[in-house]
Amino acid sequence: MTIADVKKNAQERMNKSIDTLKSDLAKVRTGRAHTGILDHVMVDYYGSATALTQIANVTLIDARTIGVQPWEKKMLSTVEKAIRDADLGLNPSSQGDMIRVPTPPLTEERRKEMVKLVKSEAEDAKIAIRNIRRDANESLKKLVKDKACSEDDERRASEEIQKLTDKFVIDVDKLVAEKEKEVLTV
Repeated sequence: MTIADVKKNAQERMNKSIDTLKSDLAKVRTGRAHTGILDHVMVDYYGSATALTQIANVTLIDARTIGVQPWEKKMLSTVEKAIRDADLGLNPSSQGDMIRVPTPPLTEERRKEMVKLVKSEAEDAKIAIRNIRRDANESLKKLVKDKACSEDDERRASEEIQKLTDKFVIDVDKLVAEKEKEVLTV
C-alpha cells in the first residue's frame, strides 16, 4: 500500500459517507410532497416483502399529493394498507385504479423535530468522516513503521488528509443548511 492508495481510499470512503447522508436527508419529510417519502415502504406481494416502487408507479400529482398506481389492480388495497402502516403520518385514499396520498402540512413543532433529525444525521456523517481520517492516519503511521515512506511524506500526507476531511465536513454543513432551509420553509 502506498500513500496515494491511502489518500484515494480515504476520499472514496468520505464520498460514500456524503452519499449516505444525501439518501438519509432525502427520507426526511419537508412541507412538499416527494416520491422519496415512499421509497422505503414495503408491500406484502404474494407473501414476500417487496419495495413499493417495484410493484407500482409512484408519481407526483401536485405539490402536496403523491399518486401511486399499482401495476396489478388487485394489489390496490394491499398497497394502500402498506402506506398507512408505514408510520409516515400519511393517509392514502383509493380513487379508481390509483391511490392518492396527500401530504399534510408540517406543524411548527414537527418542523423543529425534523431539523433536529437533520442535524443528528449530519453529526453521524461528520463522525464517519473523522473515523475515516483516523483510519487513514493510522495507515500512514504503519507505512512509516514498515519503512515504506519517510516521516516527512507521512506528515505531508496527513496534512492533505486533514484538508480532505475539512472539505467533506464543509460539504456536510452545506447539505444540512440546504435541508434545514427546505424543512423550515412554510
